[in-house]
Amino acid sequence: MRYSLISPTFKRPDEVSEFIASIAKLSYPREAFEVILGDGTPGDALRPIIKQVANDVDLPVKVVYQEFLPVSDARNLAAAAAEGDVLIFLDSDCLLPKDYLNKVDHGLTRDGWDAFGGPDAAPSDFSHLQKAINYSMTSPLTTGGIRGGKQSTSTYYPRGFNMGMKAKVFKAVKGYDTAFKCGEDVELSIRINEAGYKVGLIPEAVVWHKRRSNLGQFYKQVRRFGSARIALARQHKGQMKATHAFPAVFMLTWVAAFALHVTQVFTLGIYAFHAYFLVIAILSSIKHLNPFVGLLSMVSTAVMFAGYASGFMAALVGRPAK
Repeated sequence: MRYSLISPTFKRPDEVSEFIASIAKLSYPREAFEVILGDGTPGDALRPIIKQVANDVDLPVKVVYQEFLPVSDARNLAAAAAEGDVLIFLDSDCLLPKDYLNKVDHGLTRDGWDAFGGPDAAPSDFSHLQKAINYSMTSPLTTGGIRGGKQSTSTYYPRGFNMGMKAKVFKAVKGYDTAFKCGEDVELSIRINEAGYKVGLIPEAVVWHKRRSNLGQFYKQVRRFGSARIALARQHKGQMKATHAFPAVFMLTWVAAFALHVTQVFTLGIYAFHAYFLVIAILSSIKHLNPFVGLLSMVSTAVMFAGYASGFMAALVGRPAK
């Protein structure tokens, strides 16, 4: 067994069904990979749907079940049942291109990573909002490309929507820290890096990430990301960079610019913010060949900054997001 594809699941039957169906279309030999889901859906209500979809697409799927199973626990239990030499952790709101494992294979052969990550993207058939949110989360203009892309970073930390590692590495670092309710993927990546393993990006190993379906859900998600950054900094020395505080500083400055626009300096600040969002709209419009996606990208970026800043500042004063 070469690969074990692992994902936590909790309700969302349509999402999980699409996830399984995309795996069934992989061009990689079926006998060389397995699929394991760590499920916490109340009443074991998701398992019959998983079984039906798996039968329909002729794909064996293992389910490790425990009611209300948290994300980190789900991943750890699924990993304990895995037989693959390489564990790949994915999110159930992702879809895999048919050549995904072939691209992972090529990257591992070429670079010899002990642990790795890949980027996420939005294909042409995603909704306008999904494309806008994806742009906000992945653009160098908004997140600096830290979630995986062609941009290089001094130290790369794979994210849980698309990250893998040798099974022996996962075992050596003792898996996910179940005390982390958000940011657990980055925390694991930090420990893998600190242990001296070779960690890197496989840029061609892209997953299609659906993310949240509306801006309210997206706000709540990124608010938890902001809160998690404080927890990571407290757990691991040196994990607070100026870029991590950027969304909070950005939002506070933006509010100040509008509140104090009577002065010339802050009036110029407002123009600068307008120019920033205009550039986002233009570049996103060009990328997606759709000006409406560009306009939505301005909105989703503002929501992302506001959510992250809110969670970041709340955790800073001892009120972490849940």
